[in-house]
Amino acid sequence: MPTMIEPGFEKRLQALSPRQALAFMAALGERLMPNYRLYAEIGAPGDAHGVTSILALVWESLGVRDANINFERQAEKLAACEPPEDDDSFGARIARDLTLALSACMDVLSGPAGEAPVDVSRLSIGGIERFIEMSAGEAIQDDTEREALIDTHELMSDERAFQLAVLERVETQTLDREGLRELRALGKNEGFSNLGLTADQTDE
Repeated sequence: MPTMIEPGFEKRLQALSPRQALAFMAALGERLMPNYRLYAEIGAPGDAHGVTSILALVWESLGVRDANINFERQAEKLAACEPPEDDDSFGARIARDLTLALSACMDVLSGPAGEAPVDVSRLSIGGIERFIEMSAGEAIQDDTEREALIDTHELMSDERAFQLAVLERVETQTLDREGLRELRALGKNEGFSNLGLTADQTDE
């Protein structure tokens, strides 16, 4: 059973306008970015500059009405940033979480939000669950112990607080230039990812 942020959280996500949903996903994307950067830094076939540029254009689309951005072209660039399908390493999987989140942003820019914000919320949660399981290794004896460990882990507590803070901002604050700047800063999380990891940010 997937970890929940809190009862009713996903229904609130489904009720967001497309613009609110996009802002929510962009903030989560910012917090996923260091994971991708670390994957690229170890010499993997990733493109940290490429994904950073795409996410910056998502923010631009939120801040500039009728911004002239060819998102079909950006979707093509994003495909080139995805980790190879045959790379099932942990680094590739958490890097792929970011490219999937950015792909969801592309979808919302060209149509209804639908389940996209829920999917991105679950992506971030899922990465944390995998990280906790990997860190615990053979110490986890059964599903009950696994669920208890994940539910009470500091990273999951931080994730719940973070996603709630982002949702409350997009629900209640005006998404003008200043509001978006503050939301993006919240997403950047002082350079730390949802897994508590940080990476070089010279590409920004």
